[in-house]
Amino acid sequence: MDCRSVAGLLKQQAVAFADHDMLVLPQSVQALWPAEPACLRYAEMQAAVGSLSEQYVAAGYGAGDRIALLLENRPAHFLHWLALNAIAASVVPVNPQASADELSYLLSHSEARLLVRLPDYAARTDTVAAELNLACCAPDDSIPPRAMANQPGVPALHSECALIYTSGTTGRPKGCILSNRYFLNWADWYSSQDGLIALRPGQERLLTPLPTFHVNAMGHSFMGMLSCGGAQIIVDRFHPRSWWQDAVQTEATCFHYLGVMPAILHELPETEFEHSHQMRFGLGGGVHPDHHARFEKRFGVPLLEGWAMTETGGAGTLCDTTEPRHVGQRCIGRPDRPGPPLEVRLVGDDGVEVAEREAGELLLRAPGPDPRLGFFSGYLKDEAATEAAWSGGWLHTGDVVRQDESGALFFVERKKNIIRRSGENIAAAEVEAAIASLPEVSAIAVVATDDPLREQEVLAVVVPTDSQQAAEQLADRIFAYCAVHLAYFKVPGYIAFVSALPTTSTQKVQKASLKPLADDPFSADACFDLRDRKKALRQAPA
Repeated sequence: MDCRSVAGLLKQQAVAFADHDMLVLPQSVQALWPAEPACLRYAEMQAAVGSLSEQYVAAGYGAGDRIALLLENRPAHFLHWLALNAIAASVVPVNPQASADELSYLLSHSEARLLVRLPDYAARTDTVAAELNLACCAPDDSIPPRAMANQPGVPALHSECALIYTSGTTGRPKGCILSNRYFLNWADWYSSQDGLIALRPGQERLLTPLPTFHVNAMGHSFMGMLSCGGAQIIVDRFHPRSWWQDAVQTEATCFHYLGVMPAILHELPETEFEHSHQMRFGLGGGVHPDHHARFEKRFGVPLLEGWAMTETGGAGTLCDTTEPRHVGQRCIGRPDRPGPPLEVRLVGDDGVEVAEREAGELLLRAPGPDPRLGFFSGYLKDEAATEAAWSGGWLHTGDVVRQDESGALFFVERKKNIIRRSGENIAAAEVEAAIASLPEVSAIAVVATDDPLREQEVLAVVVPTDSQQAAEQLADRIFAYCAVHLAYFKVPGYIAFVSALPTTSTQKVQKASLKPLADDPFSADACFDLRDRKKALRQAPA
């Protein structure tokens, strides 16, 4: 892309695609958000961004400032992001489901100067912000003045564009510093694809239910459409029963998915809309191998399995985009794919490259003198973790992959201690830390257990302090405590009680030895399935 920032790319595309739709709400979402514009065209978006940038400058915000955004999936999220990017400021997206503890950590760790949040969240957020002496406002309010006025800057390729928090394996989430180059790389990746993707300038309309506090909606989806003058169709969340109707009504041509979505859609009764859509492809990851071909046959849409992580962005995105594809085999494409150039290695635990068809950890880097070019710029305030991720000059992804003789890569499993639930990356260590703080808990291990819809679910394996305490009562206590201190998706879906955990000679829990229990949680001394209660947390009002 011939520009140096995301806002710069918008300015460029607003000339080429002035009257084309940029952000679109389906009718079903318009009913939920009546105050939001049903459609913003490129020229309208550029004008709104320019006006809002001026308001931020007048309030004293400028280069290097971080502004936290809790705006759900609404158009206001993108408007504030681009307005701040235009003055070389950065944004910190906030998960609406974040607990008070999690919100306090994110706002303080990021050193945010302001929280822009929807009025519905004021009761939850403003007390936390006040404790941090942080101003808050709604997206349409006058912007509170900065305590000491800053000056706007001119965004550069290396400038921080966003700080997005990703689950770590050793406790608190880590803040990934993402530059303009990082986001523009995703635009480059999408616009250069061939095969079944091959974007058509000014014609694509991408339907995505994924949240803006994750990098997919902000990076992959948004930048892909921005790169070709396409429209991003926004929904508040995944609504399976209206999915195809929304696709038809908005004339969507493609969509992004998580593995749970095809599974749910395939189980619903047939509707007239599933045969009258204009979808050309779906792009995502984690579809169950047994569901892949069945979905494509029923709905007539190829599901293109891909791979990326917050740390890689477009610099390290992989996708199985061309025929013949490896449907149902978890193929994520080839390293010589179109887009930003990429080098790939697969290594064993000893760091030595594995033989053909053998599984090894996926390592990535950019070719040339700067192996980190276009990847994340580092973890905020954690140089040690950044250097560990780039050990030996390669980004260690923590994912295990194999490669066949044609060069195609196939996802095998995750090496890191991460639980993948409905697209959310959950650090087991963070859930363990919460549960371990309870005096009734003597020892705790959190592991993943398979879930037919959500890929994985959180299983807490607990050794109680008092073996005589009623297990059901303690399970209720743990669940209630986690529901207050963790985002709902991190709360255990299963709580199992055992008399002891398997440990090494240094008393480190041997999680590999818990695999039989993870395969069958009810083989524990006592186990409680709390998934329905967890689902109720998700549906509870803010």
